[in-house]
Amino acid sequence: MATYLKQQLLGSNNVTGIYTLAPMTHLQTANNYPDMAAIGFIQQFALLNQITQPLSAGPYTGNSYPINVSYASGSVPAGVATPTPPIPGGPSYSPDNTGLEFNNASNNNDKLVSAIIDKKSPGYYVFSAPWETTSALMTKISTQYGYDLNLPTTYRGTNYVYAISIPMSGSASLMTYDSQLNPSAGYPVLPSPVAITAFANQHQPIFHLALTGGVNGVAIPSGINTNSKIYIVRHAEAHPDDQFKFDDGNYVAAGQWRALSLAASLQGKISPNAVYSIDPAGLWYSNGSIRVSYVRPSLTVLPYAIANNLPYYLAAGLSLGSPYNPTDPVVAQSTSDYFFTGGKFSNQTVLVAWESAHIKPFINALISSYGGNNVPLTPAAWPPEDYDTIWTVMLDAQGNLTVDNSLCEGIESSLLPVSAPLF
Repeated sequence: MATYLKQQLLGSNNVTGIYTLAPMTHLQTANNYPDMAAIGFIQQFALLNQITQPLSAGPYTGNSYPINVSYASGSVPAGVATPTPPIPGGPSYSPDNTGLEFNNASNNNDKLVSAIIDKKSPGYYVFSAPWETTSALMTKISTQYGYDLNLPTTYRGTNYVYAISIPMSGSASLMTYDSQLNPSAGYPVLPSPVAITAFANQHQPIFHLALTGGVNGVAIPSGINTNSKIYIVRHAEAHPDDQFKFDDGNYVAAGQWRALSLAASLQGKISPNAVYSIDPAGLWYSNGSIRVSYVRPSLTVLPYAIANNLPYYLAAGLSLGSPYNPTDPVVAQSTSDYFFTGGKFSNQTVLVAWESAHIKPFINALISSYGGNNVPLTPAAWPPEDYDTIWTVMLDAQGNLTVDNSLCEGIESSLLPVSAPLF
């Protein structure tokens, strides 16, 4: 669908804006899985479009178009953390990069589209959402602006694309496209293989720490999980420039190759029974002249969950605080508590994709809770060029702790293509 949209509908022009469903606004089945279909569906298309950002060394253009999915005021579901203002005293919500809410809470979907139409700026605006949301949105556009469009009354399948064309004259029309795609039911095969090695670049010093209750002053914390193993990875490639400053909340095209290759690269290394990540709608931040949604951790491990038919969850009730203060001790402690205490992850093996600058701080919070003369992870920063390291945190039947980073994904970033895979 990504290639179809880019070539057949946009005529290879660059997209102007991409908006998708906030996954936690539409929970699936009794297990409350977030609806990742809309954002996962449009990710490939996003990487076929370019964005240019001003950097200190000059403007840099990359195939990494941002995806707008952030919560708008009044659209945060119950049990989901309210976004923290990126800058103290600033707004919790950003009108520049909000996404869609399944049931259109506070009419935010209507406000979003109306703002685009009223601005009368030429361009291509793409929306990815369930049929119920899309149908209601098209109906609202037609009635609010008096376009009298002949809208479809029933869902016709995932192959159909509806395009509302609004010329400067204001006389809109609806065009319906049938992509006639027939994808296989199996996991996609990449157009060319990604080299996977037993051990790729190790950008962080090897670390191994074992803390046993009653030894060297160590005390097992009350409420600590047991028989738990958490594998923690960073998001895929996001910084294609030499100074690692290019950033729009999405990963770049090389990251798509890494994300799609995780199923093969991690085979035999880990065997999780569930996958977790950051809520892509829960954190936004400003980067230069643009405001962006933080989508890349969730989209890094979504393919792995699909390939292995695993439950996929978002740690949506957990706030990451400000992206400009990743070592916030309150955030670090609450993240540690979420994953390592309370029994939720006892007897579980879980793959977690997280924001890199937050990983060492919350592992350090866990280590500190054991007391004794432990050695924390230093430095707390994550090397910007490192997308390969896997941190493993194990808690045994008694709650004794082991922290290790000897595993890696085995994918060499420098060998990944700079253009997104074309299917």
